[in-house]
Amino acid sequence: MKLICIGRNYTDHIKELNNEKPIDPVIFIKPDTAILLKKQPFFIPDFSDDVHHEVEVLVKINKVGKHIDKKFAHKYYNDISVGIDFTARDVQQQLKEKGLPWEKAKSFDGAAVIGNWLPKSDFKNVDDLNFSLKKNDELVQNGKTSHMLYKIDEIIEYVSKYFTLKIGDIIFTGTPAGVSKVYPNDRLVGFLEDKQLFSINVK
Repeated sequence: MKLICIGRNYTDHIKELNNEKPIDPVIFIKPDTAILLKKQPFFIPDFSDDVHHEVEVLVKINKVGKHIDKKFAHKYYNDISVGIDFTARDVQQQLKEKGLPWEKAKSFDGAAVIGNWLPKSDFKNVDDLNFSLKKNDELVQNGKTSHMLYKIDEIIEYVSKYFTLKIGDIIFTGTPAGVSKVYPNDRLVGFLEDKQLFSINVK
């Protein structure tokens, strides 16, 4: 399975990092080795001094698909969650300045937190969900899927033009504003609506 991540999908986050608004969805991929194992802490890697949290809504693909039309995209996932795309921001900036890919900054071991899954049938509309991240009990990120530049079904349509989606693949749909550096002993807790779906410690 693979983790397909969408960058620059919230206007406020684009402004936060002084990026340009994309014409098309920005896509990058994390390998399955990036997944932080359940009940394990996140260890800040020794090659970065500026790792940021990025909370995101996730969807899990439930059948194989290629060239999926947006009107059928809802049939390709039943489960939804929240997670973190950890980013070594200093490494990413160095790579961007040289026009190089981001993988070393985005896809290292442990760089993807995946929360507990919930059936999307629990929610009236996946395009109108609230999600958030608390760091040490302080609300640091608060997003709404209604603010996405590209909605979930649009993302599935676009991604499937380039990559065959397979059972178990996970799509990270982008982060809102509020990203910031994590420090040892931080505790990060993610919510979808009022449901806590993950809690991790930083080491």
